[in-house]
Amino acid sequence: MSFSDEVRAAFRRGETDAVVRMSQAEIVRAQAAADLAGEVEARYALARVAIRGGDLAGGEVRAREALAVALRSGDRALEERPRHVLAAVARMSGDLARARDLYRENIALNETLGRPEVVNSEYHNLAFCELGLGDIDTARRLFAAGRERVFRHGWAEFVPYVCVAGVALASAEGDHARAALLVGVADAAFAALGQVPDPDDAADLAKARAAATGTLGPAAFAERYARGQALDPREAFDDGGTSDT
Repeated sequence: MSFSDEVRAAFRRGETDAVVRMSQAEIVRAQAAADLAGEVEARYALARVAIRGGDLAGGEVRAREALAVALRSGDRALEERPRHVLAAVARMSGDLARARDLYRENIALNETLGRPEVVNSEYHNLAFCELGLGDIDTARRLFAAGRERVFRHGWAEFVPYVCVAGVALASAEGDHARAALLVGVADAAFAALGQVPDPDDAADLAKARAAATGTLGPAAFAERYARGQALDPREAFDDGGTSDT
């Protein structure tokens, strides 16, 4: 398994300490070997760790370090992940207009690179920006298009994030009963893959969970959540996202 595959898998499992150790060692190795791609990947991993720990400023610094190395390489493909992190930092910092622009730029880059799965992922993030900016109709359209692509192409790794999108949209629409149900679906989908959410998605889940619990009460939330955990993600969206059974 390559360093990239290994460190990303460890991050998805929530093994933060291991990611830090691996990445620090990789930076030393990559610099000695003039392996710019390896150094970019390691600095990108450290940026994600910082963001997961709530250190957005530190995450931005690490991402800019990674981007500087990528730009030195002349390989545009190496720019993509650092640019993704910078967009995520802007989004999580509340600068949604800037985040929207950065995600659009990264969508264009990934289209040039021929990476349809990453394009889909960045449209997912763009939809969250539109939702935060109050354009629920655009967000709903983008989420639906992304969900259709994920299920049609069988992108299993992204299924939990489809569920996160459903949670956020239901919460924004004030349908807290459905949001509670879909939190259960999302948690089960992540568990099925042995993963934890990315930092920005974890924040969206926590916000919707708190809103649903506050509106429904803990007992009603727990009942809806348990029903969601027993649902297959496709079942949860098989009627266009309105089913709550």
